[in-house]
Amino acid sequence: MENDGIYGKSYLAFTLSFAMGPSPGYNPVNFRKSRLHLDCEENMTPLVGLIMGSKSDWETMSHAAQTLETLGVPFEVRILSAHRTPDQLFEYVESAEARGLEVIVAAAGGAAHLAGVAAAKTLLPVLGVPMESKSLKGLDSLLSMVQMPAGIPVGTLAIGRAGAVNAALFAAAILGIKRPEVREEIKKYRENQAQAILAHPDPREP
Repeated sequence: MENDGIYGKSYLAFTLSFAMGPSPGYNPVNFRKSRLHLDCEENMTPLVGLIMGSKSDWETMSHAAQTLETLGVPFEVRILSAHRTPDQLFEYVESAEARGLEVIVAAAGGAAHLAGVAAAKTLLPVLGVPMESKSLKGLDSLLSMVQMPAGIPVGTLAIGRAGAVNAALFAAAILGIKRPEVREEIKKYRENQAQAILAHPDPREP
């Protein structure tokens, strides 16, 4: 992968090999171009930034990535720690709006509170996903995000996989305010959920 500074260039594909561990100096990974406008070059620009405090968070946050991909929303992925790489985090968040991002989804466990630190450095909406922790099952992660002092809001979702999926849906809903095509994809997503239930109404079915 060609190195192009901290942010990197746009890439058309994302593989789960990323989940096996980033190489030194790795770049954000932009998911493939939106299915909605494959002929529009501007849709190469990620609209959502998925950031997480450690590689282990990817097991959960991959569900956010899969949901955005289902909705055709372009995004990028990056591991950034509020405590271990604060300077790189600040640079990433402070430049996010200029680079075209419109929503940031931040995931972290314990009291790391990546989302709160990110929200303090940008005017973009920041959604927080608490990671489940071994000691307190994610309650510590949840409270560190949801109890933000007044003045710097973080939209906090549920602990774990449910929060990751809903963060992606929430981010898409924010984008959908200005993009009817994204709203249509969300509508289809909900219709598919309903059909999945209605297709098997009897719980006794095998």
